[in-house]
Amino acid sequence: MNSLRHNGIGMTSQRTRSRMIERLREQGIRDEVVLAAMNSVPRHMFVEEAISHLAYDDKSLPIGYAQTISQPYIVARMIEVLRDGKPLNRVLEIGTGCGYQAAVLSQVAREVYSVERILPLHERALLTLKELHVHNVISSYADGGLGLPASSPFDGIIMAAAATHIPQALLDQLAVGGRMVLPLGAQEQTLLLIERDAQGYRESRLEAVKFVPLLMGRV
Repeated sequence: MNSLRHNGIGMTSQRTRSRMIERLREQGIRDEVVLAAMNSVPRHMFVEEAISHLAYDDKSLPIGYAQTISQPYIVARMIEVLRDGKPLNRVLEIGTGCGYQAAVLSQVAREVYSVERILPLHERALLTLKELHVHNVISSYADGGLGLPASSPFDGIIMAAAATHIPQALLDQLAVGGRMVLPLGAQEQTLLLIERDAQGYRESRLEAVKFVPLLMGRV
């Protein structure tokens, strides 16, 4: 797991970050490891300066290219479900976006492999993660729907875009005993948990969500 060093960056926002953590507790997030990870990552570093004052509000924010940074509750909820109270070894994230969720994952997993299909977002996320000394995130400019078969299997897979169907490539890359969390659907989306055991896959529908759609190909 990564040791995130701030070097004084964003410490002025610690009070608003603490309020965000208390709000997450009120919203039902119980995993203290996830809450500590959320508290350690300066979310305002991942959005444009003009809207950085909104960074710790419980809302999604635009990051350009018709993409968003997910609201803090959704990030915490998905990672809490992914962890299920257990340490994570190797995690695959589909949709790096601005890099915020990857930074949070870096605090709770030994290795994070993140895939982004939009080149400027990929490059910006790399710079921000480097600035924050996040060293255990391996970010790739690639088609997320294909996953990263060469680095599989993963004990956790998390998707930051809504698929209309579960990509078979990602199911294949999920380790036995692993968990995958993804938004599924077009107009109406549901957060879905997929667990793989020796007998196959088990699906659980969790709650309604709203994500940008999963698109194929690199741009």
